[in-house]
Amino acid sequence: MTEGREPDRGLFGEGPQAAARQMALMFALGLGLSLAGIPSVPGQRTALVALAAVQAALALLAWRLPWHRSDPRAPLVLSLPALAILAVSTWAFGGSTAGTAPFYLLLAVWAGMHFSVRAVLALSPFVAASYLVPLFAVERGPMTLTGAVTFVPALVGVGVLIARQMEHQRRDRETIRRMERWRAALTAALAHDVRSPLTSVQFALETLDEEGELPAEQRHSIVSVALRQTGRIRRLAAGLLDADRLDSRGGLRLDLTTVPLRAAVEEAVGYLGAPVRVEVPDGLTVRADPQRLEQMLVNLTANAARHGAPPIVVSAAPDGRGMLAVHVRDHGAGVPEDKRNLLFSRFSSADTGAGSVGLGLWITRELARAHGGDASYAPADPGSRFTVTLPAG
Repeated sequence: MTEGREPDRGLFGEGPQAAARQMALMFALGLGLSLAGIPSVPGQRTALVALAAVQAALALLAWRLPWHRSDPRAPLVLSLPALAILAVSTWAFGGSTAGTAPFYLLLAVWAGMHFSVRAVLALSPFVAASYLVPLFAVERGPMTLTGAVTFVPALVGVGVLIARQMEHQRRDRETIRRMERWRAALTAALAHDVRSPLTSVQFALETLDEEGELPAEQRHSIVSVALRQTGRIRRLAAGLLDADRLDSRGGLRLDLTTVPLRAAVEEAVGYLGAPVRVEVPDGLTVRADPQRLEQMLVNLTANAARHGAPPIVVSAAPDGRGMLAVHVRDHGAGVPEDKRNLLFSRFSSADTGAGSVGLGLWITRELARAHGGDASYAPADPGSRFTVTLPAG
């Protein structure tokens, strides 16, 4: 079952609860057939009544137990008593498989619908034993055993084919869910990241239009605000385009050059409204695409300003392996331990908040890897430290 989805507790659908309840129905159907078969084999009345009682108990347990709290593969254990019941039923009816063969087929279909190909294959020896042992016990003829040799592989083949098809369908549904999350992220981006800067730009333009003659210093300040906000919109558009290019494999192109690191950091942090202390030594250079380097630095410092607390410090040092490590540290509460593994995931809940759609850290890591480096997180005391490694210039 996909993480984050509400478990399906009904009869139909995916998940352990639906699988268990479908098996409960098969037990109930078997119960009815066992009771109906008693008049035809009076010599096995006791065995059939016992089978009916066992199937009634198993049907109740399979239906009532809270399977949604268990491992998704847990209902597979129900197939073992089901196979045992089928074996005893075949023996009780003198080796006749006319009544049990449809249940074997139902079991193969059920296993393929809810479990992996590996699980179906692991179940196959138990299916073979359940089908063949009672035939040997009642000494059925060679032709019946020969038929069993073809019937059991056919059952397993049905289960495998269905399991493979279900895997394809689950992957297709996951793709659709990912596209839906992407659409929702675009909507959130327009609602949060575009509307606010556009309002600032509109206010700046209206002020310039209405006030007429303004002192040069005030006019320059208003224009700077407008340019900074349009820069936010530009970076958002670039981020969304980069996410699409990174997802399409090979759509992203890097224009590598030697970049003075301190100057790049100072320019990047100039886009932020929050104060950032730059402690990058002069003379350090990296081999990077200047635009992508700026994007990584803006993403990390903006993330620190959004989620952390001042002072925010950017530092850098060689790591001794031909790479340069750039650290962005804040002095906030840090990232909770249960969210650290998700930090660099796309649409991560650890990288969301006002004005964010959870793409910044994911894009930063992908861009760093495209340069031959990486991005990582480490707790600081106090605060957080995000690190990007890039090739030294």
